[in-house]
Amino acid sequence: MVVENRTGANGVIGTQHVAKAAPDGLTLLLVVGSHVINPVLMKSLPYDTMKAFTPITNIATSPMVLVAAADGPYKTLKDFVTDARKQDTAVGYSEGQTRLTGELIRQAGNLKITGVAYKGGAPIMVDVMGGHLPAGVTSVLTALPHVKSGKLRVIGVAAPKRMAIFPDAMTFQEAGLTGVESFNWYGMFGPAGVPDAIVAKINQGLHKVAEDPAVVKQMQDQGANIVLSPPAEFRQFLENEAKKWSAVAQRGGIKPE
Repeated sequence: MVVENRTGANGVIGTQHVAKAAPDGLTLLLVVGSHVINPVLMKSLPYDTMKAFTPITNIATSPMVLVAAADGPYKTLKDFVTDARKQDTAVGYSEGQTRLTGELIRQAGNLKITGVAYKGGAPIMVDVMGGHLPAGVTSVLTALPHVKSGKLRVIGVAAPKRMAIFPDAMTFQEAGLTGVESFNWYGMFGPAGVPDAIVAKINQGLHKVAEDPAVVKQMQDQGANIVLSPPAEFRQFLENEAKKWSAVAQRGGIKPE
């Protein structure tokens, strides 16, 4: 396997490349949750997200998290929620999913949250740690190094249960905000038309890799859970995610740009 990073446009450039490839199973796409969020936030795409690809499997998922400075005023998620109910509170985001996750949090608690756009997750972490930004929505991978250094605190986890690597971080449900679930998932696709036999073979190979304890540990250490869902289940998951985030955007008055 040769990994070819085609970055840009929140994953659109690399995704477009795979959409045009031959459906022989030799060109695959590994992409994150932005795959189904891009159509919600972008006016046009050079492919049909639901029709131009063959869903193979959801490899793993990792919840989005809300972070605050370790030495800041928010020691728990309840502290943040209490504050955001009283006064306007800035929350940083860096791309489509973090933006919509912040909006979902605002809607769930009817909070006074103002989203602040950043070009990447790293500048958010810098401003949160420096006390220039009260909180930020980000991925586990972006937050983890700063949590380990003692400069950042994960106060909220957008998942049904707490995470082993952040045991003190509440779920939003625990803080009284129902329905705040947002996962950064890692999905594998082929172009449309990949034969079922090839899809099955790729799935078998991935399951074999996932049996390696070293792989499992590495994923867990990064806050991710291996899923490896069947193709039909993955397709349904994609449809559910698309509907969910479209509804969040509509309720929040967020329009494609």
